[in-house]
Amino acid sequence: MSSQPYPRTWTEFLEEFSTEDACLAYLEELRWPNGFVCPSCGVASLPYRATRIRMMCRDCGHQSTVTAGTIFDKTRTPLRVWLAAAWYLTNQKQGVSALGLQRVLGLGSYQTAWAILHRLRRAMVRPDRDRLRGTVEVDETYLAITDRDEPQSAQGRKNNTSKVLVALAVEVLEPKGFGRIRLRRIAADSAEFVVPFVQASVEPGTQLRTDGSAAYRSLAALGYDHRRSVMLGAEDPAHVTLAGVHRVASLIKRWILGTHHGAVQPEHLDAYLDEFVFRFNRRTSSSRGMLFYRLLQQAVVTDPVTYADIILPEKEQGVPA
Repeated sequence: MSSQPYPRTWTEFLEEFSTEDACLAYLEELRWPNGFVCPSCGVASLPYRATRIRMMCRDCGHQSTVTAGTIFDKTRTPLRVWLAAAWYLTNQKQGVSALGLQRVLGLGSYQTAWAILHRLRRAMVRPDRDRLRGTVEVDETYLAITDRDEPQSAQGRKNNTSKVLVALAVEVLEPKGFGRIRLRRIAADSAEFVVPFVQASVEPGTQLRTDGSAAYRSLAALGYDHRRSVMLGAEDPAHVTLAGVHRVASLIKRWILGTHHGAVQPEHLDAYLDEFVFRFNRRTSSSRGMLFYRLLQQAVVTDPVTYADIILPEKEQGVPA
């Protein structure tokens, strides 16, 4: 590995990650940049290495691997394929579909490509990320998505189109431009769902701009500098008064239709929203290699995700559909 902590080109990628050992060494450096820390007892010390893969803590005897407890846990897919998928995902400016990834990497099945992408999307959001601040616009929009995985009928495959409600929060910069964003699928445009989204996404004390919906009435009492704009009969249309959320909503719709052809199952929409947020918030990065590096940094600290976790409908996990 060069002094640069990530490859800058596909040629450099192939040179640096030509073997499984090279991939393991890279992930180990990302997971423990200051040296091995036992996942069991938390002691930092040089481990006893039974093999390149398996390590044993000298203090408590706990055996571990670089990939244990990460999104790569128990994977049967070579790490070279995982890293190539992460590189391809972050280097395609508009994202990539599972079918596209399967073709590029020559994967044996669509399901493998689909599962890899969903696991990488889980790593795109840090639970401890900073909330938005400054001036923030909040609104909701409907996304029209098509579920093409419905059972095939006698007349052919049935495509069900659903309208899914998504909450948006966008930092507005002065004199112009937008900062970071947050997105979340919600069940209804009521205070029950909108207010928790705002509290999780926006720092108290922030100036919030919303429309006149009654769902936002409690925000001032919760510590926000709330500026409501009633749109009915207003001189300026909504896309002018709340330009940030309308611009981002338009970009999301074009991305879903363009990259994924609108074919996203409703229960998996949150994963795609996480990917859009990851890309949008890093849109000014001049290095695609840096995006690859950041994604893998988060991948080695993200809890394992099984295939069952991904395909299990969220309504069965207690999440509103």
